[in-house]
Amino acid sequence: MADTKLKAPEEMLRDASKWWTTGIVDIEPGRIHVRGYPIEQLIGELRFPEMVWLMLRGEVPNRRQAALLEAAMVAGVDHGPHAPSIAISRMAVTCGLPVNGAMASAINVLDDVHGGAGQQCMELMARIAAVAGDHEPTLQHVEQGLESFMAENGKIIPGFGHRFHGVDPRAVRLMALVRSAQQEGIVNGRFATMGALIEQTLTQRKGTPIPMNIDGATAVIYSELGFAPELGRGLFVLSRSVGILAHAWEQKQQGGRIKGPMPPAIPYTYVGPATRDLDRDALHQAPFQDRP
Repeated sequence: MADTKLKAPEEMLRDASKWWTTGIVDIEPGRIHVRGYPIEQLIGELRFPEMVWLMLRGEVPNRRQAALLEAAMVAGVDHGPHAPSIAISRMAVTCGLPVNGAMASAINVLDDVHGGAGQQCMELMARIAAVAGDHEPTLQHVEQGLESFMAENGKIIPGFGHRFHGVDPRAVRLMALVRSAQQEGIVNGRFATMGALIEQTLTQRKGTPIPMNIDGATAVIYSELGFAPELGRGLFVLSRSVGILAHAWEQKQQGGRIKGPMPPAIPYTYVGPATRDLDRDALHQAPFQDRP
């Protein structure tokens, strides 16, 4: 049972103040401190990726770490109107939703199937890292991690292969930046090595190239930078929100009303029963509980 004992006003105020606790922001009239830093010291000094890092990790990254984070976020902003989240943002606008409603509708579909591959790839790499322990990842470690991952999640390996691109140009560029950062000592390259070994293993298994895609490359970067797998999806949502906003705004300027996924002149495929007549006599004669 709830404690119904009356408390003194001072005690109730203390209880109310303890209801929410946060180590992120401290606000009083005329004072805003983010992770201990006065906001006026951050404005004009920190770039947006650095602010993202500070909010999530509690410390300010160095500029090279932030640049690598920024590169990953830039790479994932958009993939065209055929991407479901982008299409939903545009359709939502034509149904009368304001920009914020269109963005919310689109972001809500960024789940396991559409939008979750980066996090899933990070989880796979974390599994391989656990198998490797303190050792440099090898093909054997990758094989063991893949088998364990597929036993729980099925045969699809997130972060590799692409239904549209043979070789994903975003992944190529991002991995080049990772290797450059490794040479500079910004990251240690452990997850980049893992990604290359996964790609090699999948290619050998399939007998055809299975290159890393954008989700695999961003998974490498976020893992190299020390982000938890679940944050990988959140970072992708932040990134893709830019494209969602841009498409929603463009559609708002173009106009249009109740635009569905296809033009009305293009038919869908019906696979239900052929046209049939309702048997009115049977409908009225059969007891209700005996009706089909």
